[in-house]
Amino acid sequence: MKKSISGIRGIFGKDLTLKDVLRFCNNFSTLVKSKNCVIAHDTRPSSSIIVETASAALMQCGINVYNLGMVPTPVIFRESRKYGAGIIVTSSHNPIEWNGLKFIVNGRGINEQELKTIVNEQDTSKSVIGVESKIESKYIDEAANLIGKVSGTPKVVVDIGGGAAKNVAPTLLEKIGCQVKIINENLDKCSRGPDPTADDLKDLISNCNGSIGFAYDLDGDRLVIVKDGKKLSPDVTLGLGIAKALEMGYKKFVLSIDSSVSVEKFIQENGGEVQRSKVGEANVIDLMLKTKSQAGGEGSSGGFILPEFNYCRDGILTSGLIVSMLEKKHFEDVLQLMEKYHQIREKISIESKLHDKTLEKLQEKMSKQFGKIISMDGIKVIIDDESWVLVRKSNTEDIIRISAESNNAEKVKTIVQQTRDLVKQSYDQVK
Repeated sequence: MKKSISGIRGIFGKDLTLKDVLRFCNNFSTLVKSKNCVIAHDTRPSSSIIVETASAALMQCGINVYNLGMVPTPVIFRESRKYGAGIIVTSSHNPIEWNGLKFIVNGRGINEQELKTIVNEQDTSKSVIGVESKIESKYIDEAANLIGKVSGTPKVVVDIGGGAAKNVAPTLLEKIGCQVKIINENLDKCSRGPDPTADDLKDLISNCNGSIGFAYDLDGDRLVIVKDGKKLSPDVTLGLGIAKALEMGYKKFVLSIDSSVSVEKFIQENGGEVQRSKVGEANVIDLMLKTKSQAGGEGSSGGFILPEFNYCRDGILTSGLIVSMLEKKHFEDVLQLMEKYHQIREKISIESKLHDKTLEKLQEKMSKQFGKIISMDGIKVIIDDESWVLVRKSNTEDIIRISAESNNAEKVKTIVQQTRDLVKQSYDQVK
């Protein structure tokens, strides 16, 4: 089981049980000051029973539960602004046998202190029992009002990936004026995995035929774009979202430490300013709130964040915002700049208990070979103005991630190979 501000996740029935769900939801109830909590789930087979258990735990603790049913993560984040708290039953892009709980307070993901409350025992005794109600969201109408009508009836192909976006993303895109084709609508007939950033998206590519294509993960917060017959880097999703924010007049941005340097350059070239956060949407949003920034996100997960609408990565809203820019010059400007940069993101299987020791040993090795090292989140090495590599432990899986970028394709391959060798050497020395 993985416990982090990104959520509590595990293989259902193995290291995540209904007993765990009861315990974590009981503890979470102490953070729900409004005494109201929205709840929803994605399309995983185990989701329904977890939702029933979570709802019972909350009501037992005196919390009124408002059930949205099967909806994407961005929808419940939006609704939790109105109700005060939320729980989405999902493990995002993890394999289907996984599931989990993502906790929301006042429209944002939990912070480190709130995570401690959830995982440690709390006094939850209550004399009043909460009630449960079914509700519907106005997310589609609210997102459509923000985006506005688009011109030219653009053709869009959406790859649902068998996830929770199926009842929201196509409807929103049609509402703003798109002609929409849907593939991989249902999980049992889906041709790809739950994470579009990792999948080759062959079906989406073959279905586009001149159209722009959007692929979502199971809970709809990640977005990957297909254009001109190829899958674009998830960093491009962030870059296009940033371009739209600049068009809207915003100048203050937060990017995660692993996001493309090309996005930062585009912001600066257009008169904006950038601050970097740790990886993870909760960390990006925390810095946004502290610095009163207006937009940002993390490239590695194809996640653009627009705080005025949602304190989370919102792949569905972002797809609509991107369509609204198709005919505009800065759409191509972003693509042309980002095509000059090459990103590689890899992972090495290493059990969680050895993550810290492996990284400690790795930092010793890298500090001897490279000049500038940033240790805000893992180990980031600035190789030159156009090249960097980041090594960090995963908060959701038994892996260590390597992310690298350069404006030279061969150089970034060499950087990753050298870093991979150093990680393996470090792991061998501590296991």
